[in-house]
Amino acid sequence: MKSIVAPYGRWEPATPARVASLFAALPCPWWIAGGYAIELAVGRRVRDHGDIDVMMLRRDQFHLHDALRGWECWAADPPGVLRPWEPAEVLPPTVHDIWCRPGPDEPWRVQVMLDEADGEEWVSRRDPAVRRPLAGIGAAGPDGIPYLAPEIQLFYKAKRPRRKDETDLLAVLPLLDEARRRWLSEALAHCFGSHPWRERLT
Repeated sequence: MKSIVAPYGRWEPATPARVASLFAALPCPWWIAGGYAIELAVGRRVRDHGDIDVMMLRRDQFHLHDALRGWECWAADPPGVLRPWEPAEVLPPTVHDIWCRPGPDEPWRVQVMLDEADGEEWVSRRDPAVRRPLAGIGAAGPDGIPYLAPEIQLFYKAKRPRRKDETDLLAVLPLLDEARRRWLSEALAHCFGSHPWRERLT
């Protein structure tokens, strides 16, 4: 596994299979997110990865300490502070990302992203008007690993697309059916008005 040096230490991301083994006993939903979610959707390797993202609901945040018992969990507190997150602390709504590693001398292995929910609906942290039934925001690969629906992942990537986001879009776009393309196009229109990806979704 390639080691990526970050401002707060090096990254050696866990594999999706390793994440699944760590999170298997959680009593709440979770999904592989980011570029690995795109790869699980298309069923093949697309590109290199500097980290691995896992999405959980904010209301389930305390279960993360149970899944990663003995690990260090650090909250990414805007505008750029990475600080220890203690088990008893309720993270404020401004904190969306948690970096996790087995110990202080270990590389970072997992980044957990917290998103919102309202009852049985997923609610985008970018805009509460963008929402979906929780039962429909993910899928499972042939090995049973849950991953975030690609159209939702692309929605999050669309704010400031980087080269790797364009790569992910190209990889998964042929697999998006009309309903998924329409949802993504409407979500982009709602949040950004015009967006260069919308023409490619028609």
